[in-house]
Amino acid sequence: MTLTLTKSKQSEAAAQQRQDHESAAQALFIKARHCAEDGRINEAGSLILQALGHERRAGSAGPQVLQLIKPRS
Repeated sequence: MTLTLTKSKQSEAAAQQRQDHESAAQALFIKARHCAEDGRINEAGSLILQALGHERRAGSAGPQVLQLIKPRS
């Protein structure tokens, strides 16, 4: 039972972290659009790169499973 509760808390934390990164990315994209419309292209480009970084972090938030299944030799 304790393991289930711990896993649930981890899942909730990962979901919240993912949501935070997605919200930050969306806000940066909006800010970048306004900068681009005002002619501040360099600032817009920088904001887009920051937003893409948040999107990448959102995609990798949560538990990671790597090499769980070993290939047959």
